[in-house]
Amino acid sequence: MTTHTRSGLPLLRRATPVSAGEIHEYSKAANPVRPSLTPPVPYHFFPPSLYNAGETRTVPLDLSAALKCAAPATGPGLLASFVRILPGEEIALSPNATSMAFYVISGRGSAVSGTTEFVWKEGDFFAVPGPDGIALEAEQTATLYHVSDAPLLTYLGVTADQRRFDPVLFPAEQAQAALAEVMAHPAAAERNRVSVLLAAKEFPLTRTITHVLWAMYGSIGARSAQKPHRHQSIALDYIVSCAPGCYSLVGETLNEAGQIANPVRVDWEAGCAFVTPPGHWHAHFNESDQEARLIPMQDAGLQTYLRTLDIRFGV
Repeated sequence: MTTHTRSGLPLLRRATPVSAGEIHEYSKAANPVRPSLTPPVPYHFFPPSLYNAGETRTVPLDLSAALKCAAPATGPGLLASFVRILPGEEIALSPNATSMAFYVISGRGSAVSGTTEFVWKEGDFFAVPGPDGIALEAEQTATLYHVSDAPLLTYLGVTADQRRFDPVLFPAEQAQAALAEVMAHPAAAERNRVSVLLAAKEFPLTRTITHVLWAMYGSIGARSAQKPHRHQSIALDYIVSCAPGCYSLVGETLNEAGQIANPVRVDWEAGCAFVTPPGHWHAHFNESDQEARLIPMQDAGLQTYLRTLDIRFGV
């Protein structure tokens, strides 16, 4: 039974009473990213032993306990996973997400997402809209690196019910050729990053693989280094190939010489993944005699749209 107020809005006689709010002094609440309240994004390394053997399965790279997130998450807004599929078997993924992006680590197979079907193989990249979900079937043993924005939607308390883009595939040959062209450019040695960014046609303003996700395919030449840079998007890095002697240095500030102060060192391993927290300076080093390749996936599509990416390069 209802009655009406002077405003004309209905008032339930048996309604749940409104909750009492809280008021905090500004200096104690304006920056709550500290362990006692909102914990910072932690460094973390995920070895390839998590997925290179065993049954068909998805392996979430879950840091939700450290992040105080309500559902599996690698960062506050993203979840990275490894996917392993045995020959002739299928795995279906249907997270509550706007976007799913994949890199095929090994193997080959086929995919169905909504009304779209396509085949994939080692070295391919592809992205599909979350509301359509995806079914992956392997022709030979396959492993994939997968990132979605499901944690963001969990935090917002919303359901993705609108596809913002069509499934998009970047064949290995296309990605390799594009990166080779960048590597051969006379100015490549002077650039902070020797890499290409993958983009879907629906997002000309952000030039990203989805409206939320950003995917880079990069190279670090033998006996070379890439200078420090930083951005406000989290980076979920996957190492495609490397030899011993490849590593990243990550830290919160630069010293007077433009180097990362008190860095954390992350030694690479082919097939590993690791987290670079948002806002932290990071630099990559290759002290081996072989080229190395890496794939960071980030929430930089969203950050670019919000005008908060704030990418900066060291001197």
